[in-house]
Amino acid sequence: MSVDSKEPSSKEVKVEDESSASVESEVKVASETKSIGNTTPIKNFSPAEIIKTFEDSQLSKDLPDIYVGDTVRVGVRISEGNKERVQPYEGVVIAKRHGGIHQTITVRRIFQGIGVERIFLVHSPQVASIKVERRGKVRRAKLFYLRERVGKATRVKQRFDR
Repeated sequence: MSVDSKEPSSKEVKVEDESSASVESEVKVASETKSIGNTTPIKNFSPAEIIKTFEDSQLSKDLPDIYVGDTVRVGVRISEGNKERVQPYEGVVIAKRHGGIHQTITVRRIFQGIGVERIFLVHSPQVASIKVERRGKVRRAKLFYLRERVGKATRVKQRFDR
């Protein structure tokens, strides 16, 4: 007589025929191995560690050091219909926020006499490239005061030591 029962604790107990003088019971525990997508298996990680591992794999590796005050050229991917092109956006970094995969930079430029600001998610797939054109010498973490300035007053001194 053979009885197979499954308990809610994901353990399987197997009992063989009692007339054979040996009673054998085997306990099989569900596998402890988890995997994220097609990556290597991960053992006993908490949900926070799994999220951190995934976010680390999504970070852009080829980014330069970007500081507030730098003039940068950001290559933005633009899709028009079924075509895709990279459009450069050049301006001064006036703010940096957050960290890790959520890091953003605010880039300000003057276009036809009007100040235009764009916020870029640094590790986004829409950002094809970031190139630092020149380093800026500033003494503040945020350069929002540049919004009120016009013309030559919006210039930032150049820094040569980085």
